[in-house]
Amino acid sequence: MTKKIITFGASSSKNSINSKFAYFAANHISDAKVKLLDLNDFEMPIFSIDREMESGVPLLAYDFKEHIKNSDGIIISFAEHNGAYSTAFKNIFDWISRIESDVWFNKPMFLLATSPGKYGGKTVLDIAVNKFKRLNKNVIVSFSLPSFKSNFSENEGITDKTLLHLFNKQLALFELSL
Repeated sequence: MTKKIITFGASSSKNSINSKFAYFAANHISDAKVKLLDLNDFEMPIFSIDREMESGVPLLAYDFKEHIKNSDGIIISFAEHNGAYSTAFKNIFDWISRIESDVWFNKPMFLLATSPGKYGGKTVLDIAVNKFKRLNKNVIVSFSLPSFKSNFSENEGITDKTLLHLFNKQLALFELSL
């Protein structure tokens, strides 16, 4: 049976290395139909309770939530902005959490992060894993890829053999949960 996977880089950059990394991961799942989301397609006003009371939840939040609902699994690669989520992701997350309390519909998740630096977005990945484990009781696995430009090739994927082995172990755990 074909698995429906949604994936996105939690960044609004048009050349996001996290979008590339998320798409790479999703395309390594056997028998999967992959839907790559672009956060720019879900740009909404900055969340505030006052705005919600005045105008309600934007339709784009419902659209994003529908993608989650219709998937079998979710892969997100987090961009790290000052040690936390990007504003683009945090705003979408805030809006979709207002629709219903089950933000991720208890879907299996593969949480990733990468950056040009040697820590590979590890700080934001730790934040996401800790937060999402409280919101989602299904399998959540994670992987951080340090020094993206040195360890990733558009043609080959992860080029460091040790990192590739660690990535494949986490990917296998995610795939088993689908």
